[in-house]
Amino acid sequence: MAETALAPQDVVAAGLCIGCGGCAAGRDALAWDRAGQLKPVGDWTRERSASFALTCPFSPGARDEDAIAAERFPTAPHRDVSIGSFEAAYVGHAAESPFRAGGSSGGMVSWVAAELLRRGLIDGVAHVATMDPDASGRFFGYRMSRSVDDVHRGARSRYYPVEMSAMLDEIRRTPGRYAIVGLPCFIKAVHLQRGQDPVLAERITHTLGLFCGHMKSARLVESFAWQLNAPFEQVRAVEYRRKDPDRPANWYTAHLTLADGTARWQDWWHLVDGDWGAGFFQNPACNYCDDVMAETADVAFGDAWVEPYSSDGRGTNVVIVRSAEIAGYVREAVADGRLALEQVDAAFIANTQAAGLRQRREGLSYRLRIAPPKLPLRKRVAPGGRDLPPQRKLVYRTRRWISANSHRLFAVSRATGWHRLYLTWARLSLRTYEAIAYQRWWLGKALARILPPPER
Repeated sequence: MAETALAPQDVVAAGLCIGCGGCAAGRDALAWDRAGQLKPVGDWTRERSASFALTCPFSPGARDEDAIAAERFPTAPHRDVSIGSFEAAYVGHAAESPFRAGGSSGGMVSWVAAELLRRGLIDGVAHVATMDPDASGRFFGYRMSRSVDDVHRGARSRYYPVEMSAMLDEIRRTPGRYAIVGLPCFIKAVHLQRGQDPVLAERITHTLGLFCGHMKSARLVESFAWQLNAPFEQVRAVEYRRKDPDRPANWYTAHLTLADGTARWQDWWHLVDGDWGAGFFQNPACNYCDDVMAETADVAFGDAWVEPYSSDGRGTNVVIVRSAEIAGYVREAVADGRLALEQVDAAFIANTQAAGLRQRREGLSYRLRIAPPKLPLRKRVAPGGRDLPPQRKLVYRTRRWISANSHRLFAVSRATGWHRLYLTWARLSLRTYEAIAYQRWWLGKALARILPPPER
């Protein structure tokens, strides 16, 4: 399988392109598609090669997360099927100011990036930061930070399509040691690229991973604008999670800043597409991913979505340290009082991401059986799910339906200017999904009763 030739357009046509930009390095050739996702464009995307087949994170010929992790963390003392190999796992936050206050959660991502810089272990860190939409056509993108102050300016969560081709090009051009912050599929792509490119293998010395539920398209920002009565062409800045120490951390607030300096905001639960798990604007490739916790990264970070941490508006991280090197730095900082971390086990970490793990393991198994992708993916989850309760099957089917149709309905509404078409559909779809997923009102219970028994 590893010798099979593959072209970027094969992956795009199969709905498996995540838009990471690994294949576009040196080409500057990603553009928005109709759904607001970044995709490779140009004649080169039709050229099949064995090299691309080995480096695309959704290629059937690429190494999976287990193989990459086994090579990178051979001596890790712990191995868990849900969270991967690791040296130690923690819950807590950065006690050293201003990391926690400046981050969307406990400030640990920025703290580790800054610590690597302060120790002189890296010359720069590639991470996602705000961009000028007037100049770039994008609200966020990767940039290289070479100082702790620059790292601080890049803090906070960004649920927006980005790609790293320019960063890979910069690393190839400029000698030094670099860290990359990214979602699980991006970190996997980095390691696949490192496996084929000795320059990247030498210069990318650290990887910092972010837990991921799924990637959103750029249309989510436009949907915010429609619902907040903000002219989209006037939007200059976006915050997906506006932090407030006096409110629970899981009370997300969408916040838009306009060209005239005014702002619009609304809590997510008042938005027609505000339930993350329902799958609005999800990248189709996310239906076929089985890595929630960046299992190939040196260290991975998520939110502590369990009580009492989820109610603490100051923000709390869960941290999985896979690299023995970084584990040592973390232990030192805890002893020095710079980090307020408590060691936990794998079950605690998995519980904080229970919904995401169900979607990427149980749900993936079911999707692989009822809707296998057009490319023969090699996943760590086998097709199955015949014996799932009818309600769980309907949840997974509804998420796929919402994900696909949110792109279609929004595109029609956008083209016609009839915004109410999408907003009405989304409101009804969300209510239906919540009825099925949470059985909040009679429809969910009725559907569960009338559905056929599990397939045998």
